This record gives sequence, C-alpha cells and structure tokens, in this order.
Amino acid sequence: MSEEFDFDKALKALQSGKAITGKDGVLTPLIKKLTEAALEGELDSHLAEDVVPNRKNGKTSKTVKSTAGPFELDTPRDRAGTFEPQLVKKHQTSVGDEIEAKILSMYGLGMSYRDIASQVEDLYGIKVSTATLSAITDKIIAEVREWQQRPLESLYPFVWLDAIHYKVKDNGRYKSKAVYTVLAVNLEGKKEILGLYLSESEGANFWLSVLTDLKNRGVEDILIASVDGLTGFPDAISTIYPKTEVQLCIVHQVRNSLKYVASKNQKEKYRTPTDLEFRQSALDTTLSEDNVTQTYQKQFEQRSERTASIPGWHVGNAYLGNKPPRL
Repeated sequence: MSEEFDFDKALKALQSGKAITGKDGVLTPLIKKLTEAALEGELDSHLAEDVVPNRKNGKTSKTVKSTAGPFELDTPRDRAGTFEPQLVKKHQTSVGDEIEAKILSMYGLGMSYRDIASQVEDLYGIKVSTATLSAITDKIIAEVREWQQRPLESLYPFVWLDAIHYKVKDNGRYKSKAVYTVLAVNLEGKKEILGLYLSESEGANFWLSVLTDLKNRGVEDILIASVDGLTGFPDAISTIYPKTEVQLCIVHQVRNSLKYVASKNQKEKYRTPTDLEFRQSALDTTLSEDNVTQTYQKQFEQRSERTASIPGWHVGNAYLGNKPPRL
C-alpha cells in the first residue's frame, strides 16, 4: 500500500512557497494515491465479476507523467492476467490530455521540438523526447485530413475566394506561401470555411483544382463568388460553375483605387466612417429628400392656381386626385 498523504506536511510546503503542481508539486503524492486507489477498485470489481478462479498478484511500477508532475504509479495485477485497467491503461505513460493539448498549441505557433520540450519541462517537470513529440503532433494529421475531405452542402449563396500569403517554416527556413481560403455563407446564414489549400503562389490554375475539389465534395452550385482581380480567375470559376455570378471584391476595388490617390489624401478619402457620422449622413439624406418633396409640392400648388381657370382643368384635377404626384 502507498503511504498516506500528509496534509499538514503539504500545508507547510505551500506556506514555504512550494508550487502546488508541476515539478516536485505538493499535490503530486495525492494524485498518485487517488489514482492507485481507483486502480485497486477496478481490480476488485474485475475479480468479483470473473467467472474463473482468480486473485491479486502484486503490482507493476511505472513512471507516469501528469500536469502535477511525474510520479511512480503502482498498478495492481491479477493472477490470470485478464485485468485491463481503464483509468491508466497498460503502456500508458501520461494522465490527462492537458499536456498533449499544450504541446499541440505550441506546435501550432511554430515552436520547434526543442523549444516545446524545454517549455514542458519547465511547466510540468517532465522530459519529453523528440519521438514522443512527433507521435503527439502526428495525431492531428488524421483529423485534418478528415476535415479536408468532409462532404459539403450542395448550394452556397455566397462564397469568398482569396489567397492569403504567410511566412511558413519549411525545413528550418521561412518561406512565403499562399494559403487558398474558401469562406462561404450557407443557407442558414452562417459563415463556414469550406477548405484551406497550401501552394507556393497564387494562380488561376491552382484555383481550378480547388474548385474541382469543392465540386467533388458535393457543392453543385454557387450563386455569387467574390474574388480579387486575378487574371483568369473568372474563367476558372465558369469552367466548374458556369451559372455562378462573379463579383469583384469591394476591398480589392478600394485597394486598387488607392494606387491613384496621393498618400496624404488616402486617410481622409478612404477612412471608415464612425457610427455617429454614419447616422448623421443618413439623417442629412432624409432631410434632403424631404426638402425636395416640399419644394415640388409648392410648385405643383402654384401651377394648380394658375391653371384653375383653364377650361377642362377640373377633369385632369379629378383624375390626379388633387394631389401632387409621388416622387
């Protein structure tokens, strides 16, 4: 049996400034005790349900990594060898998914295996080899491929097609690569990323392969496609989706227009209006329309007074209902 957890000793350690978790953490012995107690309970339940004669047969010790720090876990065994622990399975060397989540997060930020191993050791007091890190990061490859090949809806009302250029680390060197991004609005009005494709540069031929992939994944029609001014892009779209209306992206139109505006005037001419300015502009437009209506109505009344004495005017006046025409 493992020794009892000394709460008084743990309290004194906390008061002296010792960390709760991580390397040599105060809670590490408690996690060890709770885990071993749970495994003992699993074995007792297994022996009670076993139909053949069976009994306990000592323990097997192994080092287990956890967010509270590494510890030696004593896993109980049975005589027949039929016991399969579920809390910490055979050959499992870590408890919880938090460490793997941290590793994947750092890997996604572009950190090297050496930097990740150093961070994990500082945080949890665990030494992680390059092979272990590679095995953890390789787990997401299957999920990424499943996401890339997932079936799509047959119709999308609006789709944005654009390539974003990023600095990507490739064989230890940073290179500029194009990430082809397909963002759509589905029939429920929600935005959805249909796919992300990596290439060395942006071109109409690669966009043709992207659209072909969308077609193979179930997209039968796109109502409106918003694109930049890439040469040959509209032709590539019409090849796969001939009925799709191609619209030049407004953002790209503004950017292209700025090329012909002096830099000192760009901020003044093309800045985004504030909410107050937008409301004021809408109010000014409404008041202007009201002034036009009132002016036209006065002119119509004056003309009515001048033409009232003309024979037959009452017929036309009755037809108009004695009201000025609507704008």
